[in-house]
Amino acid sequence: MFTGIIASVGKIQAVDTKGGDVRLEVATQQLDLSDVILGDSIAINGVCLTVVAMHADRVHFDVSNETLDRSSLGAVQVGSEVNLEKALAVGDRLGGHFVSGHVDGMGECVLKQASARSVKFRFSVPADLTRYIAEKGSICIDGVSLTVNLVIENIFEVNVIPHTLQETIIKDYQVGTRVNLEVDLIARYLERLLPQRPSGITHETLLKHGFAK
Repeated sequence: MFTGIIASVGKIQAVDTKGGDVRLEVATQQLDLSDVILGDSIAINGVCLTVVAMHADRVHFDVSNETLDRSSLGAVQVGSEVNLEKALAVGDRLGGHFVSGHVDGMGECVLKQASARSVKFRFSVPADLTRYIAEKGSICIDGVSLTVNLVIENIFEVNVIPHTLQETIIKDYQVGTRVNLEVDLIARYLERLLPQRPSGITHETLLKHGFAK
């Protein structure tokens, strides 16, 4: 489990084919590895991966073909920068929202626009994810917890403040950039719990069950 608060931007040092899939070597830069051991989980661009080897500031991860096909990790190259977050420990502050590290789908940046000192981004999303994205709800983009400002059909909008731009790879996004998306876990569980699940979640359904006003 993660929070969507990025601890460091790392850099891909090697992408090695190994047994039919890939092993990544990542230089973790400022990420504190003093409490990390083999088998621990670290989120790379929002994808939960297992530490299989480490030395100094280098950490190695095995990445399955399933993960390569369903996330942006399939496109990383030597030199690519990636968002890093260690798994949440009991007692840690929860500054973002609960993030599982399981990517639901990929989105594409369709707008990047200055908005005072922040930057406004819009992303297109797969049609089957739109029902989980709500205005003022949470979404995880490449491991970063953000608040949704606007939803229009299969497009959603976020504003990214200067600190987040500086401390994550979002600063490098351009129109056409593909990103990993994880929707809010609460939306997923609500859909499974409500009897109207086959027809989707509507405002009337949420109102009936006490989740809206």
